[in-house]
Amino acid sequence: MERKDFETWLDNISVTFLSLMDLQKNETLDHLISLSGAVQLRHLSNNLETLLKRDFLKLLPLELSFYLLKWLDPQTLLTCCLVSKQWNKVISACTEVWQTACKNLGWQIDDSVQDALHWKKVYLKAILRMKQLEDHEAFETSSLIGHSARVYALYYKDGLLCTGSDDLSAKLWDVSTGQCVYGIQTHTCAAVKFDEQKLVTGSFDNTVACWEWSSGARTQHFRGHTGAVFSVDYNDELDILVSGSADFTVKVWALSAGTCLNTLTGHTEWVTKVVLQKCKVKSLLHSPGDYILLSADKYEIKIWPIGREINCKCLKTLSVSEDRSICLQPRLHFDGKYIVCSSALGLYQWDFASYDILR
Repeated sequence: MERKDFETWLDNISVTFLSLMDLQKNETLDHLISLSGAVQLRHLSNNLETLLKRDFLKLLPLELSFYLLKWLDPQTLLTCCLVSKQWNKVISACTEVWQTACKNLGWQIDDSVQDALHWKKVYLKAILRMKQLEDHEAFETSSLIGHSARVYALYYKDGLLCTGSDDLSAKLWDVSTGQCVYGIQTHTCAAVKFDEQKLVTGSFDNTVACWEWSSGARTQHFRGHTGAVFSVDYNDELDILVSGSADFTVKVWALSAGTCLNTLTGHTEWVTKVVLQKCKVKSLLHSPGDYILLSADKYEIKIWPIGREINCKCLKTLSVSEDRSICLQPRLHFDGKYIVCSSALGLYQWDFASYDILR
């Protein structure tokens, strides 16, 4: 049959086919299939799959698409983003999916940020960082050369790193250049903290000292502990210094005078960390603006009100296991709202208003 005659015949048969009822169409197709050879059946098989496909993300209302996407894990979603531009657009626009993915990684979610693309980028950045950490590629390493013995104490602030060593010295380094800014002769350092004018050190010789950077002179010497001093913190506004020791006590000192104002007891292990911070939340035990002292040992974190009263009582004792099966590490952080401490099993976070473990 000539091409022109074939096209005329096809048009006529198409008009007739479209006028049939569904059952008649089915019978017609069954008859044509029965008359087809291998070449026609192969052609039919290859094209049927494409004809039957439906892009549900494109056809469904956006709300239903988002509901379905919530059941997929983030890695599957990222694979789905590669299917087409349309799929990538829909998946990237689902805020709840990416917020949940970030939350499952431990991210603190700010609900005021509803930009889905923002949370997808946060998630991608987080998993990249985790892979870099796993592959030991997250940080560049450099060495600061200068001490001649073990470096035990470190404190970092605003691009500067202070190191305290068994070589009876403390040094202040510019991290970006690796250069030593100051170096002064001290005692053996178990803990250090500094500001622009001074350095405060806790020592294995059971004392705390305050040093002047510019001259290297010791301006105060705090004596009273009977064990090594593992942690120090201070506040110039309050004129208070606190120290935690291997003698199981926490001492509160007058920073400028060097006198002991209070000795806090109750710990049954070495006090390895003390943190002095202003409270930012209200509870039955404290108000915003109150200064709070946290002290941590191997198993417990104690919370104290800071004042000059002699009979200072512990407000609360926090722990992660009643049977002391989980050990805390001297990695304690308090920002006035939340307490975070590391343990042998991972990080614990407490809400300071309720003292409940959040995660």
